[in-house]
Amino acid sequence: MNKTVEARNIGHSFGARRVLEDVNITLEKGQIFGLLGPSGAGKTTLIKILTGQLMPSSGDSSILGIRSIVLRGADYKQVGIMMEQFGLYERLTCYDNLSLFARIYGIPKEKILPALDKVGLADARKIAAANLSKGMRSRLLLARVLMVAPMLLFLDEPTGGLDPSTSDEIHKLILEEKARGVTVFLTTHNMAEAEKLCDHIALLNEGKIVATGAPKVLCRQYNREKRLKIHLYSGEDRDLSHDASAAGEISKLLESGDLETIHSTEPNLENVFMELTGRSLAV
Repeated sequence: MNKTVEARNIGHSFGARRVLEDVNITLEKGQIFGLLGPSGAGKTTLIKILTGQLMPSSGDSSILGIRSIVLRGADYKQVGIMMEQFGLYERLTCYDNLSLFARIYGIPKEKILPALDKVGLADARKIAAANLSKGMRSRLLLARVLMVAPMLLFLDEPTGGLDPSTSDEIHKLILEEKARGVTVFLTTHNMAEAEKLCDHIALLNEGKIVATGAPKVLCRQYNREKRLKIHLYSGEDRDLSHDASAAGEISKLLESGDLETIHSTEPNLENVFMELTGRSLAV
């Protein structure tokens, strides 16, 4: 089974407020899929629908070949879900938080210490959750889902508000899971994170998907400027057309040894999102 997640014409409303509209998504096995959008775009709502926590107003979805609306406890043993609202027990230590989770899911206690070690919290196992930094809390939440050894991982803003160093550590863990064959569904409004991690992305704005594709492909698709930025060893910058007319000048600069760097002007995902929606991903 190559398709691990499918959403078909998903729509959802909270009262009169429509938060998702005709959303269609397919995730292939072993893929890191990024759902990008600003706060309030409907990213968390979609995860809740896909994982059976919320009934959609319209449409249907499935994960690992099982319809989301009929998921049962045993099915979740193949799925890891990291969401901020899946909180920690503040008075319990890191170890005891995972111990309680292990009992609920029938996971051997022998997996607790390796999970803490994997996220760099082995030395913090006796510290209460209330005394953890935001970065340590995120790593503990990640340890909890990794302890299941899932084949499908849902990560809702896993590095939100974290410093770059801690974010990099979490990115490494996510890539390790991908190398293990795990499919990852990642929500974020951080375009650099998406470009670094994701094989495929969807841009979500006000409940609607406005574009999908591989990050680099999308950026090339919306390259309206088509310019070349050249920097010379002399410190001079030049701006050339990205076509055959620039070939002669570039050739001369290469022959003379004056050319230090050359870059094309593809937009990043933030620019693509702004062009499509008129708003920033960070909003």
